[in-house]
Amino acid sequence: MSFRSFHRGRFLLALTTALTGVVAVASPAVADPGGTPVTAAPLSVAFDTAAARYDVPRDLLVALGYAESRLEMHASTPSAAGGHGLMHLASNPGVRTLDEAAALTRLSPAALRTEPTANVLGAAAVLRSYADQAGLTASARDDVNGWFGPVARYGGASEPSVARLYADTVYDLLRAGFTGRGEAVAGRPVAPRRGGLERAAVLGGIGTLSTDYGPAAWAPASTSNYTVASRPGSHPVNRVVIHMTQGSYASAVGWFQNPAAQASAHYTFRSSDGAVTQSVREKDIAWHAGNWTYNTESIGIEHEGFVDNPAWFTDAMYRASAALTRSLATKYGIPRDRAHIIAHREVPGATHTDPGPNWNWTYYMQLVNGITGIGSGTVTTEASSLNVRSGPGASYPVVGSVADGATVSVYCQAVGSTVTGPYGTTSVWNRIGTNRYVSDAFVLTGYDGYIPNVPRC
Repeated sequence: MSFRSFHRGRFLLALTTALTGVVAVASPAVADPGGTPVTAAPLSVAFDTAAARYDVPRDLLVALGYAESRLEMHASTPSAAGGHGLMHLASNPGVRTLDEAAALTRLSPAALRTEPTANVLGAAAVLRSYADQAGLTASARDDVNGWFGPVARYGGASEPSVARLYADTVYDLLRAGFTGRGEAVAGRPVAPRRGGLERAAVLGGIGTLSTDYGPAAWAPASTSNYTVASRPGSHPVNRVVIHMTQGSYASAVGWFQNPAAQASAHYTFRSSDGAVTQSVREKDIAWHAGNWTYNTESIGIEHEGFVDNPAWFTDAMYRASAALTRSLATKYGIPRDRAHIIAHREVPGATHTDPGPNWNWTYYMQLVNGITGIGSGTVTTEASSLNVRSGPGASYPVVGSVADGATVSVYCQAVGSTVTGPYGTTSVWNRIGTNRYVSDAFVLTGYDGYIPNVPRC
């Protein structure tokens, strides 16, 4: 069945909403060019409807959205690649998923950019069109492992290794399982059929490693996106500039390979595990700061995520990035202070706000300066478990729990509300994970309060 003949009309979403009994009040209706409103729905209904309408595996659709945005719309903040919404529908000279979605769904580009329901529908329509072009039959579409090629194409990367990275990220999420924004996708065995991309080099594998910084993979940016130089001979290197991608890791790496980008960074870090890819040699001038002098004299480091969502700022990414910055400071004699390790927003003339107010400079700079220890302790509580909170204080929301007697890692320590527990009264709180805190009054660490060589948050 061709994609065009599969299109079932503009009334289906409203009909599905009516059948499920869901009344959406969070968002206005989306009008298509024919004037029929497409009612905005809760995210779960949006995924249900899009998956059914375009015969795309639902969990695959959710995983792609989670990889791109953690299922956040970020409607007012497109990515550097011109990607919009939770599904990163893009419109740039190399990737036209937004335009394709508009043609396939007959929804307006404005709706596709800003309305979650439309955004998910658009992504599903594009994926289905790619599946049809790849020759996936109805039975083949039922097997999630057959969608690797369409997913890789959706990412828009021009280099096979980055296209594989993009799709592998989605399938890794399906394998591990994840939760976010009310969506819970259980892990399962996956064996994606990569086709020609099976032969693509795996970033970070033999032959794809950086020669400037050992832990980094090498995925060169387009030569249209940076200036060849011979630093530090041609220009001093005296700053490090910290950025946020406003998008996913694979999308950022792929964007730098697009000749139309007119932008690049030397390094990009992944949120989940601190993996890093180099796109521009340190001797060359990346176009990242929006200020030529700062470009010529700095190293630009991108970090996966969005400025308004601190969940992207993991300890793994902080520590891996700080290790690189520490190495750069040693190599080029850059002072390890905030006058020389700066935010993009601190560059003269900057129009960007990254890395934003949620970036923990205190923690990062301590890591850069070698305070890199990780403490440990044993939780002690009279109850069966201890509440874990999103910040250093009893007024922060509970985001989980940890069992009595459990051993926890302490990545950094912060001053918060005063609490009394088995180990006295204290205002010290221990961060045991990304946005996860417990009071030191309930943790036996072997120290009274602060743990030596563990950073302050």
